[in-house]
Amino acid sequence: MPDTVGLEQREPTSLRGIALRAQTCKDHRFRDLYRCVDAQLLQHCWRDLNKRSASGVDEVTGQAYEQDLTANIDALAERLKTKRYRTKLVRRCYIPKENGGERPLGIPALEDKLVQLACAKLLGSIYEQEFLPVSYGYRPGRGAKDAVCDLGFNLQYGKFGYVVEADIKGFFDTIDHDWLLEMLSLRVDDRAFLNLIRKWLKAGILDTDGQVLHPVTGSPQGGIVSPILANVYLHYATCGSSAWSSHVAAVRLFSSVMRMISSAPSSISTMPSGSTECYQSALRSSGCRSRRRRPASFVSAATTLDCLAGSVFSASSCIGAWTGVANSG
Repeated sequence: MPDTVGLEQREPTSLRGIALRAQTCKDHRFRDLYRCVDAQLLQHCWRDLNKRSASGVDEVTGQAYEQDLTANIDALAERLKTKRYRTKLVRRCYIPKENGGERPLGIPALEDKLVQLACAKLLGSIYEQEFLPVSYGYRPGRGAKDAVCDLGFNLQYGKFGYVVEADIKGFFDTIDHDWLLEMLSLRVDDRAFLNLIRKWLKAGILDTDGQVLHPVTGSPQGGIVSPILANVYLHYATCGSSAWSSHVAAVRLFSSVMRMISSAPSSISTMPSGSTECYQSALRSSGCRSRRRRPASFVSAATTLDCLAGSVFSASSCIGAWTGVANSG
């Protein structure tokens, strides 16, 4: 059984210890994370795993795996310990998008989901102490409604004249693997753990036509570890660990970013509101001051992200819309 303190504390003490260390020592690099992915943590993660989710290429369901759960988890933990664990192909499927297109999803095999969940919890224990309050996507206890409420409050009561909005094009498919692993190495000093992440990033994708794709960028949407990896990438690539200047406020709901600036720069004064050129100029003008611990080289990682759409609007035109959403239901 996982080592817990009290019925209200469901997280193992190892995760709480990591979180406490990450919070009190911002420069600490964690070692031996790989050894934390043991049978005890896997048993704990099994309770949180969605057993009814679609199966991967192995076609193993949660119900079937659970019939001999202890033996299966012990065998998985032993393969991890002896470095005999191998990732399986990721099964790709497509779901329709509102614009008529299709969104590719990657569905890992069941045991890959379980190990990914364990690693996601370890990474979450570290990075939840570092992520900024302006980040809302795929984080515990935070979501879109909270982002809307903060936007409405800042627009109504803050001294902001313009809203800069952007959506990153195909973000999950364009994450640079090398940049991501370098970012992770700032807090993780464990080669075996990072190699585990690398295996999932490089895992082959079985497409619907039977073709096996070998990705050079990206992390599959549908992978359990993908949201925390994507948040780490955005944390550094979008000035996540730097201090905003006093005339800028921001809200980031995963790959959608909004920044509120006090005044429009002269370079966009003659551009139509809502134009992409207007957005690009304003976004550059709302940059942030450098802060210790954010390597300057990570600024280059942002150049790998391409905007699908970008707009600049006057704050007054947005107040009614955002405050109305924030105050509804």
